[in-house]
Amino acid sequence: MKNVQTKNATVPALGFGTFQLEGSTAQRMVTAALETGYRHIDTAQMYNNEEAVGRAIQESGVAREEVFLTTKVLPSNLAKKDFLPSVAQSLQKLKTEQVDLLLIHWPNPEVPVEEYIGELVKAQEKGYTKHIGVSNHTTALLDRVLATGANIITNQVEYHPFLNQDKLYAYLRQHDITLTAYSPIAHGKVMGNPTLKSIGEKYNKNEVQITLRWLIQQEDVLAIPRSSKESHMQSNFNIFDFELTQEEMQQIGKLTQQNNRLINPSFAPKWD
Repeated sequence: MKNVQTKNATVPALGFGTFQLEGSTAQRMVTAALETGYRHIDTAQMYNNEEAVGRAIQESGVAREEVFLTTKVLPSNLAKKDFLPSVAQSLQKLKTEQVDLLLIHWPNPEVPVEEYIGELVKAQEKGYTKHIGVSNHTTALLDRVLATGANIITNQVEYHPFLNQDKLYAYLRQHDITLTAYSPIAHGKVMGNPTLKSIGEKYNKNEVQITLRWLIQQEDVLAIPRSSKESHMQSNFNIFDFELTQEEMQQIGKLTQQNNRLINPSFAPKWD
């Protein structure tokens, strides 16, 4: 397992995402992920599975301090009156006194950046979370986040071989902030891609494994693939026994020129 060091945090580069996994499925998959060796688990208030995730971690036999646990605050909970109570509720559901990372899930145009970042910093000061960060934030929004003085460690965004994030990635590197890639395998669309397939044949790996390797081989990039199948989740973890060449990294990088964004809800900000 590769770890990424950022500021005062050590984060496993490959995490297990739980979007769209609910109830017993979420619990079963997080349990299986921990058994496989994942030590970075990502959830959110929006996913309605914090209780199942918390139960899986608690019953796993893996010490809580060995698991890097992330949750995210709903856009509708960003206002001052709702923010901290919602985080306290998340901790209760997750059966933990503190998460390792607390993120703003999406910006909310009705709540000023300065207000919700102020509450995020308060959550950290209260000991609700070790580290703080954001998700789905553009460089313009990040300018406002950083102007508050908040010490964020990541921006979690859609990133895969078919989406160009060069501008955002350069900005994050400049400010010593990691990029956490969600939807890293483009909802399975990486399967069958000729470039990824051909590189995979050299290493006896599939297109998903090549994609995940490409992501975590980039400086300060983490990836959180989600799967509802144990065999896929285990296969996704099997990416630490080979390394892509510089040329292969560049070949895959060229695919991003397609610039195909998959996650773009009506409440999304105006992307970079």
